[in-house]
This record gives sequence, structure tokens and C-alpha cells, in this order.
Amino acid sequence: MNSSGASSRNPFHLSPKLIIAAVGIVILFILVMSSFFVVDQTEQAVVLRFGKYNRIVGPGLQTKLPLGIDRNFNIPTRVVQTMTFGQASVSQNYSSMFMNTPSGSSAGESIMLTGDLNIVDVQWIIQYRIEDPAKWLFNVQERDKTIRDISQSVINQLVGDLPILAIMSSERTSIEIESQERMQKAFDSYNLGVRVVTVKLQNIVPPVGEVQDAFEDVNKSIQDMNRLINEGKEQYNREIPRAQGEASQMIQVAQGYAAERVNNAQGDVARFSSVLEAYSLSKDITARRLYIETMEEILNKADAGTLTLIDRELDNFLPISNLTGSQGGVK
Repeated sequence: MNSSGASSRNPFHLSPKLIIAAVGIVILFILVMSSFFVVDQTEQAVVLRFGKYNRIVGPGLQTKLPLGIDRNFNIPTRVVQTMTFGQASVSQNYSSMFMNTPSGSSAGESIMLTGDLNIVDVQWIIQYRIEDPAKWLFNVQERDKTIRDISQSVINQLVGDLPILAIMSSERTSIEIESQERMQKAFDSYNLGVRVVTVKLQNIVPPVGEVQDAFEDVNKSIQDMNRLINEGKEQYNREIPRAQGEASQMIQVAQGYAAERVNNAQGDVARFSSVLEAYSLSKDITARRLYIETMEEILNKADAGTLTLIDRELDNFLPISNLTGSQGGVK
């Protein structure tokens, strides 16, 4: 009676075996869930065992020892991260236990002194990628601050060695290249595990005010100068080929005329040489032939009415030939 009454008073009574089984299932579930983790395609994971570096694993579903024995920290090694200077920005870096995310850049960090003692506001960005996640986690505590301090120091040095006009114009690209090389050397010396992708200068202007207006006028003058130089080069490139073509044409005409004169002279020489050779072989015959040819030429002119023969001993000469051709002359 009593046992049956007790059973009726505890309808949801669980046996100890059932409770133990349920607890075992929960523990097993926790063990299973804490033994797997996912690494994104853009990441690598650093696994720590009892707080000490153990290994690095790549993307995909990975395993680790449960119950906090192994801990994983996913690092974006295939993402190019950007850090800005002299502009209000929001950090794009990943945060974790080992990462301290800095506040945005301050305006004061971009104000610098140039080599010719002018003040200039230089705004720039750096883009970098984490190459070695283990170095990134363990070698430097404040990684982002270190990157910012090194970058600011390098740009300050380069700007401080150059005059302001060179910084704003001709040396802009060289500053970017040199700063990237110097930053990379500094990061390597800290074993930061970072590869600098690019350094890009943004705005380079004097502080706001009359100084900025004056430098804007200077920049406008430089732009006008470059424009005029380019126009002059364009005119040069257009006129020089035309002048060279005309000169070449005149040279060809002169060469053709010279060749013609030389050929004519050589022909005359050849004819004279042939006559001289014939004369040397038979002087009398050649002299007579030349005489006949000359007389033939003279008499042909006489037939044309252009030649008049007069006796030397004739004292008076009446030009009847002129009268016969006139109106009412002698017939």
C-alpha cells in the first residue's frame, strides 16, 4: 500500500541511470563541440596547447583537444588591411585576445616640418598583409600601434629631408617607394610577420590659411608651366618631322640636279674625246669634216635670212635686204 502510494505521488521520478546517461550525453556533446573549429578561406589559425604555441592550420574544419586544452586564434593572412594617417578612420583590423585595436588616426600626426622649414599636412595610407601569424601574435604586444609609430617615423624622416615643392610634386613617387622599403625593414627587425603591400600618399597641402593659398598659386603656376612645356613638345613633334621631310625632299632634288649636270658633263667629255681621237688618227680629214659641218651650220642660218656676207674690200654697203622686206621697198 505504502509503495504504491509513493509511486502515485512522484509521477516524474527519474532513475539515477537516466540522469547519469543524460549528463554523459551533455558532456559528450560539449567535448565534441569543443574539439572542432572552422578556419575561413582568408585565414590561418594558430593553435595553443596549455597556452604554448603548438601549430598553424589552414582553412577548413579543424580539430583540437577539448576543455580548453587547445585554443585557436584565427588570423586574416590573406586579407590586405589598410591603415590611414591624418584622416578620421575606423580600424579594419581583426580583434582578439592578442590584438589591441587602436583608435582612429589623429589630425596632428600628419603635420610635419619639411627640409626647407615649411609646415605641411601629409595624409597617407599603408596597406599590409599578415604573412606569419605566429610572429604576429607573439613577438609584439601592440602590433597596430607599432605599425602606426614606424610608419609615422619613416614619413617624417623622408619629408624632413626634402623641400616642400619637391614633396608636393616631383618626389611624391620616390617618397612612396622609399617609405615602403624602410617600413618593411623596420617590421622585419621587429619580427612582426607583416608584408607591406603599398604606401600611398593622399593629400599633401600646407596648413589652412594664407600659406595654403600661396602654395596653391605656386602649384597652379607649376601646372601651367608643365602644360606649356607639353604644348611646346607637341608642337616640336609636329613641326620637326615636317621640316625634316621638306629638307629630305630638297636634298633629293639637289642630288638629282647634280647627277644630271655630271652626266651631261661626262657626255660632253665623251664626245670631245671621240672627236679628239678621230682627229689624231686623220687630222686633214677631221679638220675638213669640222670645216664642212661649221659651214653647213652657217649656211643654214643664211637660208633663214639671218646671215649677210660682205666683201671685205667693199667700201659702201647698202642694206637692200632690209628694204626689200619693208612696205614700198625695192623689188
